[in-house]
Amino acid sequence: MNVRILILLVASACASPAFGQSMSWLNKPKQWAEENGRITITSEPKTDFWRVTHYGYITDNGHFYYQERTDDFTATVKVRGAYKDLYDQAGLMVRIDAKNWIKTGVEFVNGQQNISTVFTRDYSDWSVLPKTSSNEFVWFQVIRKDDYVEVKYSDDGKTYHTVREGYFPPKAKCQVGVMAAAPEGKGFAAVFEEFRVTSTK
Repeated sequence: MNVRILILLVASACASPAFGQSMSWLNKPKQWAEENGRITITSEPKTDFWRVTHYGYITDNGHFYYQERTDDFTATVKVRGAYKDLYDQAGLMVRIDAKNWIKTGVEFVNGQQNISTVFTRDYSDWSVLPKTSSNEFVWFQVIRKDDYVEVKYSDDGKTYHTVREGYFPPKAKCQVGVMAAAPEGKGFAAVFEEFRVTSTK
């Protein structure tokens, strides 16, 4: 093997996305595809992650493609979707089990795209703010450290804005990855790129 080929192989390995590296499904969708560091998920109808608060029901059938972690980490992803129906959503999720999880992403509410975050410890706690950028993509980032998770978003993948910070059980094994759901609609396609998970200290 000559030096040029070796350099190209090393560069390719360094640039490889986290998708496919020991990734697993919770509620695998019927339609999804993974190619060149990009994953497309077509959410199935009546799928969601929610527990009790306000609506009085528990739903845990949204789509979640994840890897397991035991360390502190920063996870980032770039996402866009064909949002059209109420509560269509796509973004990042951090999860211990059905009663302890966080999701953040774009969610279609009141006829527009919003930056949405849900913290759940037995009961779900939802916050939402309008998406003001006209950019097709939004970047989301979750930072797990000690006993908390910080949630951020970006319009350009460079400047991040903190939207939420809350308790998350320390040292517990968790799952982190991309999620999508269509609680009220007929389903929609979401595209995820540049998914990265890096250890933090």
